[in-house]
Amino acid sequence: MSTIKHTASFEIGQPVRELFPLFSAEGEKLWVPGWNYENIMGSTDLHENYVFVTKGHDHAASNAIWMIKRYQPEDFLVQFYKVEPGEKIGVIEVKCFESSASRTKVRVTYEYIGLSPSGNEFVSNFSSSEYDAFIAEWESLLVKYFQSKR
Repeated sequence: MSTIKHTASFEIGQPVRELFPLFSAEGEKLWVPGWNYENIMGSTDLHENYVFVTKGHDHAASNAIWMIKRYQPEDFLVQFYKVEPGEKIGVIEVKCFESSASRTKVRVTYEYIGLSPSGNEFVSNFSSSEYDAFIAEWESLLVKYFQSKR
């Protein structure tokens, strides 16, 4: 079993209360090209143990089952488990910090645990530079999203 953990941050010129809701299954539909999910809970109201499914998105070798591990909207914190059966498990955390009334720092951590030879291979090849580029894309997509709302 292999594990890897990366953290990256960026700051964006948006109020934390407008930005934080975008880090949810429903919110990501607004700014992530091709993002979609299967809503199996019958609601879009987030809570701990909320479950949804994605197909081949976000480093996924297969369909992924996502479950909210921690949800503390008052602290602008959400953690997810992302399970790809037979491949790997991801633990993803997004934490937003209010820099000012109109600026937010976003810290994103991904930890992957390999469950198979192919999952372990993904983990061993998931470099910090690849991760930094992945999170830089988040920043650029979010900036583009907010520019399109003007």
